[in-house]
Amino acid sequence: MSPQGPGPGPGLRSVNTRELSEVVFNNRSPRSVLPIWVDFEGRPRYYPVLQPRTGRLMHSYRGHLWLFRDAGTNDSLLVNQQELFVAAPNVNSADITLPVFTLKERCLQVVRSLVKPMDYRKLDIVQSLYEELEDHPDIRKDLQRLSLERSETLRNGILE
Repeated sequence: MSPQGPGPGPGLRSVNTRELSEVVFNNRSPRSVLPIWVDFEGRPRYYPVLQPRTGRLMHSYRGHLWLFRDAGTNDSLLVNQQELFVAAPNVNSADITLPVFTLKERCLQVVRSLVKPMDYRKLDIVQSLYEELEDHPDIRKDLQRLSLERSETLRNGILE
């Protein structure tokens, strides 16, 4: 596991607890999966890749946050039908699956896999698609978005 520069700020971060939470990460997808632990400062820490249709016992702790990405494309994957997994003593399985991508998202994935980034603008497509192709999946942007969503949910829960 390796640090990747500064974290996303005062957003999502794992809670530093000593309460063990053993969980099996089950890759139920046809893709190679990169497990990512969000550390105590909110930085992503990358763990060894899970091959398709395999699992691994992880020794995590209550309140630790995990995300899962396609190791080849960096596309976000789901865990127990959510984007974010929060380790807890009573949760012993984390099932990693593909989300249902929109047709547009899937097309962008395929074009990115077939065309070099320097050649995107040679394609005969509308301007907005160039920009979307160049906007590759990014763990930091996803962490910021998830942090905002979580803040809004908490704020709305307090106001209701």
